[in-house]
Amino acid sequence: MSHNFEAAVMPPVSHPNTAPVSELEAHLGYWLRFVSNHVSHSFQKKAEANGVTVSEWVVLREMFRLGCTSPSVLAQVAGMSKGAVSKLIDRLESKGMVSKSILLADRRQHSIELTSEGEALVPVLADMADQNDEEFFGKLPQQLREDLLEAMKEVARTHQLKSVPLN
Repeated sequence: MSHNFEAAVMPPVSHPNTAPVSELEAHLGYWLRFVSNHVSHSFQKKAEANGVTVSEWVVLREMFRLGCTSPSVLAQVAGMSKGAVSKLIDRLESKGMVSKSILLADRRQHSIELTSEGEALVPVLADMADQNDEEFFGKLPQQLREDLLEAMKEVARTHQLKSVPLN
């Protein structure tokens, strides 16, 4: 769909006997999704150029914050299923960015931590995420950026949104 942000050139079709139907572009959710898709796609390309997916970046960033942890704790803080986290950890381990250690007390459990390569990549990707935000939102006045950020946080709080956006 091509987006012409001006009024449509063709007049709307008349639908007698029906209630008025709002335009797609009349919804805040439409614009949030429209902008979000572009912001996310731009960062996705940057992350992939550094050998990781956005989902892997989320795991790396949370592990950087947590330090040595367990897959179940990581799943909880990232708002992902244990199965999804396990797959991501396995992929990151195969890329040399995460290491696993079996806990001696209970051989079914293991701890995970970033390798030196994983730890070195996190600040690089974080800087790219900051730059990506600046590319898309840098032209907005600072107060508007802060208000928009607070409004989105309030929507998340109101609806108790917990899971980390991955795509």
